[in-house]
Amino acid sequence: MASEARGAGSRSDPLGGEGFPIEPRRKRRIARERDPIGARLDLHGLDQDRARGVLERFLARAWDEGFRAVLVITGKGVQGDGVLKRRTPEWLAASHLAHIVAGISDAARHHGGEGALYVALKRKPRG
Repeated sequence: MASEARGAGSRSDPLGGEGFPIEPRRKRRIARERDPIGARLDLHGLDQDRARGVLERFLARAWDEGFRAVLVITGKGVQGDGVLKRRTPEWLAASHLAHIVAGISDAARHHGGEGALYVALKRKPRG
């Protein structure tokens, strides 16, 4: 699919080239909650190791329950470059999550802006 092309890293691509952004129309539907945000996860206060494990279990549960979009709150960090904000896109681009994660993008301001990410999830195979 053309919308899954790898990004080159930009303000609209929180992955910095580490994956692919959500297709613009789908992101707009998520931001306006026409595509519901099935679950939310707040990673504030967690260290990197714990945050990664919590995130991976959260995504597996959300995908298993059939959610198509979730919100992950990382915070911005002290100077806008927090470690969770920086590392979360890398974790989401991991090959063992490729069957779950369709794309990610910075959230709209009313959902946390640059301190949060929309994560689009792939459909679960039937059967």
